[in-house]
Amino acid sequence: MNSVHIQGTLRTELGTKYAKALRAEGQVPCVIYGGEAPVHFSAPILGFRSLVYVPEVNLAVIELDGKKYEAVIKEMQFDVLKDTLTHIDFIQVVLGKPVTVDVPVKLTGNAAGVRLGGNLKIVMRKVKVKGIVTEIPGTIEHDITALKIGESLRVNEIKEGKPFEILSQDSGVIATIKTTRNVVVGAVEEETEEAEA
Repeated sequence: MNSVHIQGTLRTELGTKYAKALRAEGQVPCVIYGGEAPVHFSAPILGFRSLVYVPEVNLAVIELDGKKYEAVIKEMQFDVLKDTLTHIDFIQVVLGKPVTVDVPVKLTGNAAGVRLGGNLKIVMRKVKVKGIVTEIPGTIEHDITALKIGESLRVNEIKEGKPFEILSQDSGVIATIKTTRNVVVGAVEEETEEAEA
């Protein structure tokens, strides 16, 4: 997991009124939980680009008045109309203590079913993971080259050999290959015959 540096300012005035004023100034109100007491701070919205608007999960190194906190995102809130970031809850990373984060699943390879004209439908883009932060990757990659029409990739299939625990339900569907009108005539039957042979 890569790290992203965030330069912030401690907040002493709390509440909706002050949070609204910060947002008007281009700041995002945030809270870090998991330590001795919650730490309230704000940081420029542009500073979160490499943390929030990226396809992988990253560790946040937050600097406040000369003190650094390592944390991961627990929850984010966005403006319903503008879709802009309005609030972030962080969980502080404590040495040796596991954290729970949502990690994106990156599918690699060209699925057999897609080559035959099927349609790849992604159902679950992230899985919930628990582990030591240094052992959690930014993304979990899985090769779907062998995935055929009508088949699905489930959570239990990406668990093997991982140094962390995947908490998402084993039967949860990550991706599936749907049949379409473009499926080559007889391709499914031919594929079945080859498998039987």
